[in-house]
Amino acid sequence: MDNQILLKIEKLRKEIRELDYNYYVQANPKVSDFEYDKLYRELVDLETNHPHLITPDSPTQRVGSDLTKDFPSVEHKIPMLSLSNSYNEEELFQFDNRIREQLLEEKIEYVAELKIDGVSVSIIYENGLLKRAATRGDGFTGEEITNNIRTIKSIPLSLSKKKISNIPNSIEVRGEVFMGLAGFKRLNEERNANEEKLFANPRNSTAGTLKLQNPQIVSRRPLDIFIYYLYSDEKTFTHHFENLEYLATLGLKVNSNKKLCGSIQEVLEFCKYWEQNRNTLPYEIDGVVVKVNSLEQQNKLGSIAKAPRWAVAYKFKAQEVKTLLHKITWQVGRTGALTPVAELEPVFLAGSTISRATLHNIEEIERKDIREGDTVFIEKGGDVIPKVLRVEIEHRPPNSVRSEPPLYCPACSTTLKKVEGEVAIYCDNPDCPAQTKGKLIHFASRGAMDIEGLGEAIINHFVDQGFLKTFPDIYRLKERKIEIKELEKFGEKSIENLLSAIEESKTKPFDRVLFALGIRFVGSGAAKKICGNFNSLHDLMKADKDAIEAIHDIGPSISNSLISYFANEKNIKLLEELKNFGLTFTSKNIAGAPGKLEHLTFVVTGSLSNFSRDEAKLKIVELGGKVTSSVSKKTDYVVVGESPGSKYDKAKSLGIKILTEDEFKKLLII
Repeated sequence: MDNQILLKIEKLRKEIRELDYNYYVQANPKVSDFEYDKLYRELVDLETNHPHLITPDSPTQRVGSDLTKDFPSVEHKIPMLSLSNSYNEEELFQFDNRIREQLLEEKIEYVAELKIDGVSVSIIYENGLLKRAATRGDGFTGEEITNNIRTIKSIPLSLSKKKISNIPNSIEVRGEVFMGLAGFKRLNEERNANEEKLFANPRNSTAGTLKLQNPQIVSRRPLDIFIYYLYSDEKTFTHHFENLEYLATLGLKVNSNKKLCGSIQEVLEFCKYWEQNRNTLPYEIDGVVVKVNSLEQQNKLGSIAKAPRWAVAYKFKAQEVKTLLHKITWQVGRTGALTPVAELEPVFLAGSTISRATLHNIEEIERKDIREGDTVFIEKGGDVIPKVLRVEIEHRPPNSVRSEPPLYCPACSTTLKKVEGEVAIYCDNPDCPAQTKGKLIHFASRGAMDIEGLGEAIINHFVDQGFLKTFPDIYRLKERKIEIKELEKFGEKSIENLLSAIEESKTKPFDRVLFALGIRFVGSGAAKKICGNFNSLHDLMKADKDAIEAIHDIGPSISNSLISYFANEKNIKLLEELKNFGLTFTSKNIAGAPGKLEHLTFVVTGSLSNFSRDEAKLKIVELGGKVTSSVSKKTDYVVVGESPGSKYDKAKSLGIKILTEDEFKKLLII
């Protein structure tokens, strides 16, 4: 009986996979939605009654029920390099000349592919099954997003063996996840109907969706993918264009708008065609990617910095459109600097409706002579940030007057100041509500303290309610639990989640805390270097200008800003409060300071009793160790909790030292 049921289940799975392939990859549906749903429900019923027959690649297993609590770091075996850009015909020919100079008399072919405006991801298949997916990150380390990638129906959970029987055991493919224009429009219509904030454009909504913790929500978003890269240790490939065709035979979705070109002139013709016809596509592109076809030649050419020599992105000119500028308003940032913003007659441009555009500063306004009431041309810089290009003078109203900068802060009415040698004008009132909101938003942001649930809208609301004025007030919110509960849209669960995220933020390392403070000129990179050279906040506060500037790439702007910040008594009091709340103000061997675990590499797997996995990783890093996401011969220890999975098996097979949680705790305190 079980065998008959298994055969029936396998038949249904095969049929549904083929229907998914035809619908999501080939865009050629074979049955009605009603017929598809009937088959799917039949499979669900059979698997529900026979759970022991469920397999990971079953179509019913795309969407998990568990929330993704964190996105572990993943080191890319081969870096996911960014591309150098070319913006015109001359720069494209310069790229070709550089290739020819290095390859001398060799015949050169190029592959031209559309540059999809999406989010790059890496996907690993092992034994034909989707094993792991990760974001590009900084090119060398990304974040694992497997649960979310599994929900995208144009990505097969298992590779097709219909045309290729000897698929390598391990394959890495890379692609661009995107949101089609029709799906994006439909998503925003649904959000509008539910009175939710609309997404700005398809790319941003794609990036945000891939980092959602709930895969069930991700599965309802119209995400899609085009695959453009293939690598395997087990199989030798010779040409990129053949790789693309091979990927398609595996059942992966490859963009059909590609061309094998025998000359750079052919490439240019391809680029010009798609620049003129980009609006005919059902998804957004911002250029063409040009690659040397021969993989052997690619290896010869190699890479520079973070970009390969054998590839270039031909970027299209930003699209522009004409509209009316109603008013110029001034926004106050967290540093007190004011930025002028053009309030526009809403107009559709490059995939989204634009109603505001940056004017940068007063000098930019004066240089372009931009005035209220003008008809202006706008573009999206890099197809992302809207900006005003120029004014159509002939349509200027007769009563037009020149734009002048404000004399008083629009948020707090303080008299504005201009710093000598700088273009910007500033509000120097530390209690300015606009600055307060901006500072708090920065403090809680993902790159800083990463407080989930404490976003811009909630911070603005809490500041208006008087709950928040300074950073320490965030850690006092637990005392306002009853007051928060009385606010609209705040239930018991959402409050508990927020307070839990606030508590979790206390584990963030010193460099994240330093960056979160919003000290002028101290970005995340500078904060890491500074905390790598000073063991504690106390040491940093005692340091003079020369000691700070002795750090590589740290100059006078940063040193002067730090010294000025620490000279302010209000700031010192704020830091003491944060320290008392338990935030980290010691480096604890971050950035290579000597420690007991220095030069040792760890992998943490399974569920630990006394730590979250993030806490365990932080302990290792604090003591000078390194944490990776995958087990290799270079791994020194694998820390194992309950249900460790394949990493435990691989560690045993490689003879790597395995630590129980108790052994790990002893290692930390010896």
